[in-house]
Formats: sequence, C-alpha cells, structure tokens
Amino acid sequence: MSKTQLGVIYGSRTCEHEVSIISALQLMRAVDRDQYDVIPIYITMRGEWYSGDSLFDIRTYSGFDGSQKGIYKVQLDVTAGSGVLFTMETAKGLFKPEKRRMIARLDCVIPVLHGMHGEDGTLQGMLEMCNIPYASSGVAASAVGMDKAYMKQYFMGGGFPVLPGCWHLRNAWEETPDAVLSDIEAKLSYPVFVKPAMLGSSIGVSKARDRAELIEALTLAFEFDRKVLVEKGLEHILELNCSVLGVGGDALASEIEMPVTGGDLLSFFDKYIQSGGGMKGMASLKRVLPAPIEPELRERIQKLSVDIFNNMDCKGVVRIDYMFDVDQNALYITEINTIPGSMAFYLWDASGIPYQTLIDRIVDCAMKAHEEKNNSNYAFSSDILRNLPLGGKAGAKLGAKNA
Repeated sequence: MSKTQLGVIYGSRTCEHEVSIISALQLMRAVDRDQYDVIPIYITMRGEWYSGDSLFDIRTYSGFDGSQKGIYKVQLDVTAGSGVLFTMETAKGLFKPEKRRMIARLDCVIPVLHGMHGEDGTLQGMLEMCNIPYASSGVAASAVGMDKAYMKQYFMGGGFPVLPGCWHLRNAWEETPDAVLSDIEAKLSYPVFVKPAMLGSSIGVSKARDRAELIEALTLAFEFDRKVLVEKGLEHILELNCSVLGVGGDALASEIEMPVTGGDLLSFFDKYIQSGGGMKGMASLKRVLPAPIEPELRERIQKLSVDIFNNMDCKGVVRIDYMFDVDQNALYITEINTIPGSMAFYLWDASGIPYQTLIDRIVDCAMKAHEEKNNSNYAFSSDILRNLPLGGKAGAKLGAKNA
C-alpha cells in the first residue's frame, strides 16, 4: 500500500513566522512515517517556497540560506486536482533550458501557519482553487477567525458571549487621534486591552489603565496592523482554553487548560521564551491541565466550544480561548485560533489522543471535507454563451447596451 503524500506548509510573511516553524517541526516529528511521506514546504518571509530534507533540522532556519545543500525552491501546480509540487532545474550544457522536476504529488496538505498570509484564509483559498484536501478550517471561517474585529461581530450576531469592544483603523488614528480616544472612552471604561486585529501570539497586545497608557497601547498596536481592537478589561479572571476536533458537524471538545501567568495577560515572552520555548512551542507554556474548575463550568465551555466550531463550519483542530470573570460568574470568548500554536496537541494528549493519532484524525477530516466538496455539482450549463452573439461591432454594441 502506497503512503499518503503529506505536505506540511509553514512559515510565510507574518510576525508569527518563527512560531509557525516550531509548530510545523513538532508536527513533522510526530507523523507516522510508515503511513505518510512528509514533504516540508517552507515559505520564507519574502514569500519564496522551499522544500528538501534539510528543512527537518531546526538549525537550518537560523540565517536561512535557500542555496544550501538539501534545499531547493519549489512551486505548486495550481491546476485543479494536480497536487504536483515541482522544482525547476537547469539542464547541463550551453543554452539548455530549465526543466521541471516533480518533487511530490500531494494527497493532502496540513497548513501550520499562524497569522496573516496563511491562517487568514488566503492559503485556504489557493488550496480550494487547486482542489487539494487540506487540514484546516475553510476560507470563510479562517478569515473571520483571523480578524478579531470581524470575529467579535460574528460572535455577537450568533448570540455568543463576548466582552464590549470597538475597533479603529490606522489612518483614523494618524489623522484624528483625539477623536479615536474620545470614541473609545465613550464606549468603554478603563482598564481596556488593545490588540492588533490580525495578529496572534499576543504580539502587540497591551493593557491600558488610563488615557496615557491607551495612547501608548494604540501606538504599539498600529505598528503591527492597520486595524486595532479595543476591549473592556476585567480585573479578576481565569484564562481557560479548549480545543475542538472534527468536520461537518461531527466535533469533539478536548480537556480544558488554565494557562498560568504572573501578569495581566499572556505575552509572546510568556508563551515562547520564558516558558522554555525552543522546540516545545505552546506545549511548554506553564499551565494547569486539566483546569481546576467546577464540572458545570467545564461542561459549559466544552459545549460552547463545539457550538462555536459547528456554527462557523470549522474543520480539523482549533483552539478557543476564554476569560471567566470570577466576580460576576460570567464567561466570555476571547478568540478562536483556527490553526492553534503546537496544533493544541497537548490538550488532546491530556484527553487521551496522542499527537500521532491526532494527525491521523485531522488528515481524515481533510479527506472527508474534500470528498463532500467534490460531491457538489459543478457541471450546470445555461447555454448562455451558445446563444450570445459575439465578435466585431455587434459584440461591441451588445457590451455598450448592457453596460
């Protein structure tokens, strides 16, 4: 029986580039090599695509050099259903043209990208056009899940609990900063949290307790994004995270974790450096797992997580983050991560599903979703072109008449 050709796409042009590398290497080391041929597909910060065995070594990425041994540039054939990943080689001899060499014919792709240009629906859209099975949420869920402002509006429309908030654009902040500050203060009381709308890993996120700190927080956030979300801050909270796995309405919630931090929020430093970082990624974060919460709250979070997953028509594995207001006994959704750090494998390991099995499950989700998509009828014909007079002056007149 032939192995599944499994492409793992990671990196890309995002502030979370290095986090993506760690998550991808973790996944590739956990894959069952008796079942899969793993093809690393690394996208550099310049947007160049590379593959090769040297990419399995984390040392390759320090001062990355695409010309080093064991690495070669690759391209994906975008013809629907092709799945061919190829490289261009220069033939020997003078004036010999380049020739295309196939690296693999991808059966499935696991996107392991965090942030823009990968987790935001852009890569998913390309894979949909290529008609390649892929193990992440689709275009719409990925796009909504990436943009925190859209995400909050979506959750509000769906009746899911979120904190009060508002968002502003960079050009408004640059042109009329006083108006932006006044609008925020009219809608929200201090403290507030300020977040770049399209980033994760807590990059550019800060807490503001007064106007001076709000100015600093907005200035920082707008360095990373053109859109910034401001949310009401809570004083006595528990941070709680839950993962969901599934496809097509068939979803399962994981055990719940409680990340541990000494401050007001988990920063990038907390998640990837102070916690041990390295090849452990989010798995190295200090946490209590399972979270020491009442059974009723655990069941509430797990049910809510599955409801969100199904409502957004997600696929594969996601992680949903919550804040629990201890004083008010109120639960709020912080965000959904459609491609979570470390693929949330530690939550599933604590739920009795080891990482290797989790990978099998998300590949299965990709294949099921792909099969379901291909069951749709794309062959409808209206004969509109057959009956449409085109060409010459007649075509020009028709175009003008219908303009």
